Amino acid sequence: MEENKKQYWKGLEQLTNDIEYVKHADKEFPEYLPVNGEEPGENSSRRDFLKLMGFGVAAAALASCEAPIRNAIPYVTKPVDIDPGVPNYYASSYFQGGDYCSVVVKTREGRPIKIEGNKLSSISQGGTNALVEASVLSLYDKERLTNPLNGEEQVGWDELDKAVVAGLQAAQNSGKKIALVSNTVISPSTLKIIETFKIKYPATDHIQYDTQSASGIIKANDEAFGLPVVPSYHFDKAKVIVSFDADFLGTWISPIEFTKGYSKTRKLGPKKKQMSRHYQFESNLSLTGANADYRIPIKPSQEGAAVIALHNAIASQIGGSKLNGEQDFKYINKAAKDLLSVRGNALVVSGSNDVAIQTLVGSINDMLGNYGSTITFHDHLNTKKGDDSAMDQFIADTKAGNVGAAIFLNCNPVYNHARGAELASALSNVGFTASAADRKDETAVAVQYNAPDSHYLESWNDAEPKKGIYSLTQPSISNLFDTRQQEQSLMVWAGITGTYFDYIKSNWQANFDSSVAGLGYQTFWDTVLQNGVYTVASEEHKDVQGAFDVTTSAASIGKNYKGSGFELALYQKVSIGDGTQANNPWLHETPDVITKATWDNYLTVAIADASELGITEAEGKANMANLTVNGTTVKLPVVIQPGQARGTLGLAVGYGRTNAGKVANNLGVNANPFIGMLNGSTYNKVMAGINLEVLSELYHVARTQTHHTYMGRENVVQESILASYQKNPSAGRYHPHVATWQSPDGFVAPGTLSLWKGHKYKDHHWGMAIDMNSCTGCSACHVACVAENNIAVVGRQEVINRRDMHWMRIDRYYSSDSAAVGAADGIIGELSALEQAAENPEVVFQPMMCQHCNNAGCETVCPVAATTHSTSGLNQMAYNRCIGTRYCANNCAYKVRRFNWFKYHDNKQFGDNLSQNNDLGKMVLNPDVTVRSRGVMEKCSMCVQRIQLGKLEAKKEGRRTNDGDI
Repeated sequence: MEENKKQYWKGLEQLTNDIEYVKHADKEFPEYLPVNGEEPGENSSRRDFLKLMGFGVAAAALASCEAPIRNAIPYVTKPVDIDPGVPNYYASSYFQGGDYCSVVVKTREGRPIKIEGNKLSSISQGGTNALVEASVLSLYDKERLTNPLNGEEQVGWDELDKAVVAGLQAAQNSGKKIALVSNTVISPSTLKIIETFKIKYPATDHIQYDTQSASGIIKANDEAFGLPVVPSYHFDKAKVIVSFDADFLGTWISPIEFTKGYSKTRKLGPKKKQMSRHYQFESNLSLTGANADYRIPIKPSQEGAAVIALHNAIASQIGGSKLNGEQDFKYINKAAKDLLSVRGNALVVSGSNDVAIQTLVGSINDMLGNYGSTITFHDHLNTKKGDDSAMDQFIADTKAGNVGAAIFLNCNPVYNHARGAELASALSNVGFTASAADRKDETAVAVQYNAPDSHYLESWNDAEPKKGIYSLTQPSISNLFDTRQQEQSLMVWAGITGTYFDYIKSNWQANFDSSVAGLGYQTFWDTVLQNGVYTVASEEHKDVQGAFDVTTSAASIGKNYKGSGFELALYQKVSIGDGTQANNPWLHETPDVITKATWDNYLTVAIADASELGITEAEGKANMANLTVNGTTVKLPVVIQPGQARGTLGLAVGYGRTNAGKVANNLGVNANPFIGMLNGSTYNKVMAGINLEVLSELYHVARTQTHHTYMGRENVVQESILASYQKNPSAGRYHPHVATWQSPDGFVAPGTLSLWKGHKYKDHHWGMAIDMNSCTGCSACHVACVAENNIAVVGRQEVINRRDMHWMRIDRYYSSDSAAVGAADGIIGELSALEQAAENPEVVFQPMMCQHCNNAGCETVCPVAATTHSTSGLNQMAYNRCIGTRYCANNCAYKVRRFNWFKYHDNKQFGDNLSQNNDLGKMVLNPDVTVRSRGVMEKCSMCVQRIQLGKLEAKKEGRRTNDGDI
């Protein structure tokens, strides 16, 4: 480590010693908070200070004595499947916003309180992401519709059903089209119902679209192979990966599955000293780019040329012909050489929705022999079946008055489709309209009838996310409101009798009866329901042959990609997605994995561009700017983002909701109208017609990355390169020594010193280890911790005030360019080089969680022994003993303690939109974990409730705990 000349920093404010950062660098919380826009004078008294904190003198004295009132009502007749204090688990399936995950739902006394991954799934393999983890809170969203509606009037289901059937019959008789509009449907039973619906109403078209379209991949595969599908990508088999703007670890296609596969290739150990090599060409710094070994920033207009360059570099090595349109890109030849060295175990992907680019990417994979190995069609994905052309035709038909009835199946195209505004105005031409949305969203307010769908945790369903791989969804709670599954509604309108549960079961019996001969169908059904997943063996075809028209594709790319001036790259945030769960406060308060911003929607701009435009981030505040895209102007803050490609602007979709709920409404801007069309497919890149007007107005973006700083400690990040690790497994490790007068040479190992006599662990000794090579920084664990431990949402202003309550965090560090440091002349030059932020920095994610020090410094300074040490090595907090001195936080080496300033539950100061501020939202609370009141210090408890449950289960069986019990 002595030779490591990198400097690590969390944000530009830390690197440049911004005055706002320096002011608070040695303090966990700011000295004061503005109240009603006024700041206290220098001579403010302690009494004034308490008022500013929101406390009266009496409240400050009584804060530690306050606890929430709890009412316990015993069962008169206990349900057979519920034991108070013991959780039940139900296998289910999540599919929302294009993300699929097989899950296990934890319930307590009939309430779902936690979502976990299903390890039996061959797709998600026990993994989840932030959106999946947060979906349990969306169940308890008070903004959901509680009844069917005719306009604004509540009606009964019978009345609504009669109106829908009459409207459909009228449309059928008029000779006009009937449109069933949905996002991709992966349920075989739902698709069968839709086919029956079409038989009753022959004029029906089923239009599927995706908010993150893969239509370009589908069309390219149809042209090349005659297979109009998205294939399976096996990142676990790829030794070299090249990605062109595909954020496959964050939001692209199947990120939970891809993260699981990718992480397997990054693990190292005593017997495994090889790992995959990853090249990433992209405009915005994405989660995937942050994990890449080689990252090359490119403009959207260069993406096609970069693909051509890689195609030519590979073709020239195997005797192929070169294509026109090539440009010079860093690492292209190196990437081509690495890909060729592992032919059959390589993988090239692109996030583009341009058919021409996807055709060239397919040709590259074909030259590398990847089809049948890292790319397969026999188990193709069903989660992306949206047809952009069909959606375009539906909007055109609506505008022309050719649609007699339109039913939107829990989708929201008025908001999340590029032509949503056109559709909204054209719906008045449709004789009958209805929506099955769970709330009065942007599409639902524009239709006549609302038939609210139930939440997936209240529903029965099935899914075929990949060909031959099935899963079931089962309800883990009864309907909270008078809602009805959209599938049940379709059955009623199509004249199908019975319940949707019976329909699914009979459909499965008809399709899988032969495969369970001798087992008994009921046993088969119960087994699948318990496991949640079922796989049908399918024959693998390795001899797929493709015909790629690369010459025409290259010519098309040369015609389409001619960027000048600023270019706009739209993207999805890992924690927000397409905005389907935009009313979920857990997601908004989750720091973005790259910018570490919460609650805000913003433009990202490159360091060099920011310097030219005079954009600053002084004292934590960003310049506001007017962004004009093809004549449409929006106003939002600008964040300087290291790693952003020069000449590009990044903007996240998923914001700008107007009818989602109090949490989401009018938060940020709606970027979906900026999505354009290219070769018949929606395209999230805008390469012309961009203007940026920087304003003098400043805006404080709520960011967390320097709230809990390490104040320049050199051993925060310990890393090395693979070649050094192969020679020495301890490469990159920092071995600190402590100076002491007792040692002859002046230094001793830290483990030999202690402020305590030493703790003895006669039984268990708990700790947590994380494979830093496998951790991608996705923040799924962060949201899981919020759900498990009743962590309060504090809101945007409190995050700005450095009062975020998260017990677990993912620190993101950039590093300065070591080449620039090495070229510096002398000590002064070296230090000067370290102060320069790299335009394309390396990124390190460091999870900071579950710190339970053996000899904890916090325990030595607590005057009331509120923080103690257990016989199992847990650093514990006795909340009712804490008096709020915060000495422990000041003495914490890891900055993992949070002071609870306010009583966040039942506190109208924070409005009724936070998760603990209404009775419905409180249903998500974990009864095994205390809801902390104000004036106490909080920290991770190592989920001691789960440890105790595992120990009790082992005790009941008369044994010690085994690995996997907890």
